[in-house]
Amino acid sequence: MHPAPRFRETDPAVLLARMAAHPLALVAVNGETAPLVGHTPVIARHDKDGVLLRFHLSAANPAAARLLAGASAVIVFTGPDAYISPDWYGDVPDQVPTWNYLSVEAEGQARETGRDGAAAFLDDLSAVFEAALLPKPPWTRGKMKPAAFEAMLVGIRAFEMRPRRLEGITKLGQNKTAQMRAGVIEALEGLPGGGVIAAAMRGLA
Repeated sequence: MHPAPRFRETDPAVLLARMAAHPLALVAVNGETAPLVGHTPVIARHDKDGVLLRFHLSAANPAAARLLAGASAVIVFTGPDAYISPDWYGDVPDQVPTWNYLSVEAEGQARETGRDGAAAFLDDLSAVFEAALLPKPPWTRGKMKPAAFEAMLVGIRAFEMRPRRLEGITKLGQNKTAQMRAGVIEALEGLPGGGVIAAAMRGLA
């Protein structure tokens, strides 16, 4: 997490929207001798008990074994980002290159949900992401032989986490003047893929 308070993002609605838009996350957990990581799609939602994150890892991933043993994890969602050239600030001396970006970190202990939870997670995962592919007929596990699906379940471990820490980084040049940010926005809008960060910068108060 970035140490500068001005970049800290704590609005749950903003964080949930960011996680939904960038659901492929990195799960990091301490191993016996080194950190362990795994990439996984995460379904995030808010209910009466707060934020709930659901994900799965390969049963063969050492990170899954550590989670099963009760180790805490950090889940990192990396959103859009852009390199920022000092030249874009205009005639301002003594500036250095930097990076603007949006991210989320969730920290806590994950609970395994078992076979039924894993099956429900895969059903929900396909429902969420197949919906974005309409008008293609949605894929469901009904297209698989039940035995094949059951065999696949053996190879994964599904988890859910209610984070004890959920915060993000909104680093968009808040430490620069409005005029300097305007120069960055203009430059980014002229670059492939730069429009997302440029639009986020325009949204700064």
